[in-house]
Parts: sequence; C-alpha cells; structure tokens
Amino acid sequence: MAEHQALHPSEEPLRLLDESGSRVDGSGLPMPDTRRLLEVYGSLVTARRVNDQAGALVRQGRLAVYPSSHGQEACQVGAALALSDGDWLFPTYRDTAAVIARGVDPIEVLTLLQGDWHAGYDPYERKVAPQATPLATQLLHAVGVAHAARLKGEDTVVMALCGDGATSEGDFHEALNFAAVFRAPVVFFVQNNEYAISVPLARQSAAPSLAHKGVGYGVPGERVDGNDPAAVLAVLERAVADARAGGGPRLIEAHTYRIQAHTNADDDTRYRSGDEVDPWVARDPLTRLEKHLKRKRALTKARRTEITEAAEAVAAYMREGVVEGAEPEPAELFAHVFSEPTPQLAEQAAFLAEELSREGL
Repeated sequence: MAEHQALHPSEEPLRLLDESGSRVDGSGLPMPDTRRLLEVYGSLVTARRVNDQAGALVRQGRLAVYPSSHGQEACQVGAALALSDGDWLFPTYRDTAAVIARGVDPIEVLTLLQGDWHAGYDPYERKVAPQATPLATQLLHAVGVAHAARLKGEDTVVMALCGDGATSEGDFHEALNFAAVFRAPVVFFVQNNEYAISVPLARQSAAPSLAHKGVGYGVPGERVDGNDPAAVLAVLERAVADARAGGGPRLIEAHTYRIQAHTNADDDTRYRSGDEVDPWVARDPLTRLEKHLKRKRALTKARRTEITEAAEAVAAYMREGVVEGAEPEPAELFAHVFSEPTPQLAEQAAFLAEELSREGL
C-alpha cells in the first residue's frame, strides 16, 4: 500500500514562491540558489521577449503562425534548464521559448513557423527533437530515445513536453505504459494551461488531476505551480535526477494558464471571458520571480539592464533574420519522407501539384 501511495501526487500543486514573490514553506522542495534564480530570470525575460517579437512578426506577415507561451514561460525555462547537455528535449509546437532556452538558434526555430516543411534546426546539435504539431506523437519518440539510451548504458534523460489536451490522446497512454514497463528515463512534463484550443480541462478529464494518470501505469506523479519559476525548476531537477538514477519515468503536471489565444488564428473571446484571464495575469511568473529577487536585493538595476538588453538583442536578431516573403516550395513536403516514395505519397504529391496548377501557383 505504501508503495502504491508513493505514486500519488501531492494534494495541492507544490510551490516555493507566492504571487508576491515571498517564500512559501511546506513543499519539501529545495530552494534554488540565488545564482540559479538569476539565470532563470534572465531566461524568462528572453522568453517573454521572444513571444512578443514573434507575435509582431506574425502581424507583419513574416511568420505564418505563432502559438504563444505568454504566461507559461516558467514551464518553458524550467524544462530547458533542468537538463544536462547530454539530455534530450522533445517539445511541442508551443515550446519555442524552451527550444531557444536550450540554445537553438532563434531563426532556425522560426523556420517551421514560417510555413516550411522542416523544423529548421539540426536536432542532434543541441539534442532537441523537432517541434511536434500533432498532439502527443512526440511522446512515443521520446520514450524510444530514452529506452535506447538505457539499453546502451548511457545516463541520458529525456524531457517530453506536452499540454493538457495531449493527455486525451492514445499516444500519451501508450508512452507512459511502455516507459513504466521498461523503466525508461523519461520525464513527462504536462503544461496544463486549462485549454486544448477551446476545450476546457473539465471537458477533457474527470481525474483528480492529470498527474494522477500516472498511477494506473506505475509512474509516480507530481503537481507543481507552473507559474512559480523556483518550484518548477526544483520539481523538474528532482524528477530528472530520479530518472537518471534508474528510478524510471516521472509524470509532472504544471498548473499554468495560456494568457493569449491558442494561435493568431484563434479568437479566444468565443470560449472564455476577460474575467477568467485577469486573475492569471496577476500570477505572472516573470513578475513573481522579479519581486523575489528584488526582495533579496539580488536583482540590481545594472543586472536588470544587462538582462533586458540581452533579451532585446535576441528580438533584434529575430527581426533581422526572419525574411519577409520567403516562399516555401510545397513539393518539398514529399522529398525526404522515404528514400523511395510510397504509392500513397506519390498520389498525394500529384494531387497537390494538380491543385496548385489549378490555382495558378
């Protein structure tokens, strides 16, 4: 019974900082040191600036689409910083800030969001898999990489990111089951931002929490305040350490909120009100950590200026590097799927060519 109870997450999401940036006791989590929190803060400022700049590029017609992680940046940064250089990150389409925090060139990251057929970056360079648009498919890939690393005797850990909507997909459950049976070193990190596009969490799951979904597979679960940067980092670092030590997979649920629309193609006012969004604005992870660091007198004016300027440099690099009017070649969609195209791919390629010809493109 005690062993089974250890699989259950905490009753409430773990936290180290409240909305005012004050220390909260009782979680049992170690507080990251000030140097580490300053690193987190710098990455948060850059992540917020990346979101804002990408949104501007969409409005200028220089990006085809952008799924903002505004308000979820603590999850993005925590996922990237909790990993060692030899570990792998498997992101979703909304995890651009995490990919950039992992060290991938921002212009390469934005290639996919310009409408190109490929991810834009070499996955092996920073050990970051391509950003996955289909829900939960990357989780199976993540488990495969983790299982292969374990078979080879490597100490690699894989961080597999997904949203609450992905937990309704079969791939999520298959990934958890395989990882548990073969004790694959995977940290499944669910960013529960309350919506799967327009579908609220209450219409997706009747479980006590999404972290409880690990119990049926023998995967320990934990819940964390996803807007508390210190707690997110502490929980993920502990999960990564446990997986690296041979403890098998972990399922972490971060409670956060998607402040902005699903993408620029979404009208979120059709399914939620401003009264729902406003309280979450007050829980902003960036301002929460800033208040904490100022209270500790660790965030000086000079340091804040340095961090802001570094973030602005990234934004300027994005503006200069995203070329307006870059036209992808549609036929390339089929060029690198198989060395020998299947009959189905050939049929699809011919259909697309006919459609484009009819439209005069």
